[in-house]
Amino acid sequence: MTTSKHLLFELGSEELPPKTLVRLSNALLDEIVQGLQAANISFTTAKAFATPRRLAVFIENLSTAQPDKMVEKRGPAIQAAYSADGTPSKAALSFALGCDTKVEKLDRLKTDKGEWLAFTQVVKGQLTENLIPDIIRQSITKLPIAKRMRWGNFNTEFVRPVHWAVLLYGTTVIKAEILGLHTGNITEGHRFHVPHKLTITNPESYQDILFNQGKVIVDIERRKSLISEAAQKAAALVNGIAHIETDLLEEIAALNEWPVPITGCFDSRFLELPAEVLITTMQTNQKYFPVKNSNGELLAHFITFSNIESNRPKSIQNGNERVVTPRLADAEFFWKQDRRKSLADRVESLSTIVFQEKLGTVAEKSQRVIQLAEYIANRLGFDVELSKRAALLAKTDLMTEMVGEFGNLQGIMGRYYAIADNEPDAVALAIEEQYFPKQSGTVTAGSQIGQVLAIAEKIDTLTGIFSAGLIPTGDKDPYALRRAALGVLRTLIENNLTLNIHHVVAFSLSLFSHSFDIVSTQKAVIDFIFDRLKSYCLDKGFSADEFDAVMTVLPNDPLDFMQRLVAVKSFRQLPEAESLAAANKRIRNILKKSDTKPADVIGNLVENEEIQLLQAARLSATDIQPLLAHRDYQKTLNRLAQLRSDVDVFFENVMVMTDDIELRANRLALLEFLSEQFLTCADISKLQS
Repeated sequence: MTTSKHLLFELGSEELPPKTLVRLSNALLDEIVQGLQAANISFTTAKAFATPRRLAVFIENLSTAQPDKMVEKRGPAIQAAYSADGTPSKAALSFALGCDTKVEKLDRLKTDKGEWLAFTQVVKGQLTENLIPDIIRQSITKLPIAKRMRWGNFNTEFVRPVHWAVLLYGTTVIKAEILGLHTGNITEGHRFHVPHKLTITNPESYQDILFNQGKVIVDIERRKSLISEAAQKAAALVNGIAHIETDLLEEIAALNEWPVPITGCFDSRFLELPAEVLITTMQTNQKYFPVKNSNGELLAHFITFSNIESNRPKSIQNGNERVVTPRLADAEFFWKQDRRKSLADRVESLSTIVFQEKLGTVAEKSQRVIQLAEYIANRLGFDVELSKRAALLAKTDLMTEMVGEFGNLQGIMGRYYAIADNEPDAVALAIEEQYFPKQSGTVTAGSQIGQVLAIAEKIDTLTGIFSAGLIPTGDKDPYALRRAALGVLRTLIENNLTLNIHHVVAFSLSLFSHSFDIVSTQKAVIDFIFDRLKSYCLDKGFSADEFDAVMTVLPNDPLDFMQRLVAVKSFRQLPEAESLAAANKRIRNILKKSDTKPADVIGNLVENEEIQLLQAARLSATDIQPLLAHRDYQKTLNRLAQLRSDVDVFFENVMVMTDDIELRANRLALLEFLSEQFLTCADISKLQS
């Protein structure tokens, strides 16, 4: 008897939104898998398929039924189940009736806490084909669709109108209603090449039938691979290399069921425009892959993809060339118009843009960032005047036509216009780098002035929005403060910059004129930044207890924090680490619980073991001073690890809480002396064994 079969579910619709197709597809797969797991229905693998007109899920070797399960119900305690003469009580009779049996057929459950009546029965698992429709319906309702739509006279809602639904379990159709459609085994081929119905005989033939009979490639990963290969082949024919970015590749794959490459060209005069302008125009507006030469310079060619195999591809090429030319001409016009006015001449116009109601205009923000940049540059030892100049011009490209049309070029166009204005190269580069890192994992600002501006701009946004009471909650973060905080941390840590983040935040908050509680706001901002630092550290492979060990000593410099963290991670690999961590925990507990105050100065000690420990501790204190001065926390902890044997011997042979009060105070002072040495790096008592 067959115990498993393959399952196929396909939902056909009008063209789905290309930018969310992959997300929808993955979400549908995840929800169905979770539904199967919750129902305890086993399978081997699960895969999602997606095209512009369909979402599908293929489940391999799906069990035909849930496993049977043993259900045990606990009834009344034996003492309450029977009367003195041994007859069943009302509680026992009621429990038996609820279980549809008799009292004498009930079991007894014995535990160390007593004995109870119990009823045990085997509940037969339901058939998979009876459970699948509800699992699919529930999965569809949970999809991340921002705005669902209705169509016709139906009450059903989905991201687009739906037209067919396939639900095959083995060779059998599971009859169900999904979004108002009756399920079957009929799908549709390519809208233009094969505009008719196709029959799916079994789930495993799904891909082949649609490919061979329907001219549809249902696997989006396969389409992406084919598109990438075809684009490179097409580019090679014009002696170029296709410039392929992941997001655009995914979007083009989401727009085509049968992608066919088309190579086009444009007037070479447009190559005089900044490369980013051409790339943005081709990628964002036209969904074209730009073409570069082997030196990375743009060529006057592009690769686009058609969803049909046309017998007149030249017509498609000509059509695309006619469309892209006016767009490039617009960009050329913006470039020429913008350069008629310098960035410095646009500073005043920033007062017409409101940054935030309580925080004023972008011009006011720029003035704060100038002061912050000066403050930060002074502390980092970087050029102050260049930092102030970059901060003054940082947002002026917002007032250009080009950035007004292509918002993603903010900063990039600022750099180009600054160069055209003969601003210092460091200023021009900083205008672009203020937005670095742009995304998780991308590079931070590489130049000194860029680093100053990137930190200053993000700190002003963080402190300003917090002071306005707009603290991020849950998934809501409209001002991207989490990204800003992480950007500050990465810029400091990954570029080895030493900066007191507490002082920077305090200075930044002092620049605002509106009313707010500066003390509580400063704490909230610092806590927020260090929460991001914890996430950053955990992503880097550090453990939570290692982070807590460093956090306990409250370093105010993110780079210093990371140096300590690296040292702690290295320290815990030492053979002495576990013993010393336990000893430090013991020391901290003794000091915390003791009613006796440690002596101000360590006085007379009587036991050889404690005298030896004091001598060792004094020697280590001397040795670690130059190491701490150079922030060499790893060597510091390695040196302190040499105290292990003396500490172990001390605790084995010396009673700290002696009845002699003076001696006790001296011994507590010795422990405090030891604890303080370790706390110069971190609280290693936080490390878990």
